[in-house]
Amino acid sequence: MGACQFKVRYGGKHADEAYKNACDDAEQEYGSQDGYNGTISTTHGFRDETEAYNKSKFNDVSAYIRDRFDSHSMNKRDCSAICVVKPVGNKNKTKSQVEHIVTPGTKKWILKYCVYENSTLLISSHLTKGDAVKSARAYTEKKQVPTFIAMEKVLEKGGSMVAKITYKKAPTERDGEWVFFGYAAE
Repeated sequence: MGACQFKVRYGGKHADEAYKNACDDAEQEYGSQDGYNGTISTTHGFRDETEAYNKSKFNDVSAYIRDRFDSHSMNKRDCSAICVVKPVGNKNKTKSQVEHIVTPGTKKWILKYCVYENSTLLISSHLTKGDAVKSARAYTEKKQVPTFIAMEKVLEKGGSMVAKITYKKAPTERDGEWVFFGYAAE
């Protein structure tokens, strides 16, 4: 199998995220084809050449990349990156906000028997173990998958959520952009 040149520009909070975005999009568009689809997704990581580019005689990223290709110093599955737009991080002192979820009234905890598929997907909950077993058996027989029953304390009324924490983006915050180039396996 051969190799072909590629050059793509992708954004992210950091170079690793941008590289992952580029590889994910390439595989979604061209498939994996056992690692030979002719895209960045066939490379084994990347080397950050931003500092080398900044110290070079080139003031144009494309000219630098052409020179790197012409020098034949890169091999099949090699990938390099140059930061062309620096990311700006969140400089806020507090980077999140809290939304309190208040439910009026007194809280009363009760014991319930919860039926799960593969110990993660909640199917139903019951006040008695017998009802939970009936539900679990019916579900297992219908779907032909194992079910599990767990005893759990739950609130009699309302949910157990008490707060929601969300990220608070700074007005100047932005992702960076990197140009990735190299030789993809095809």
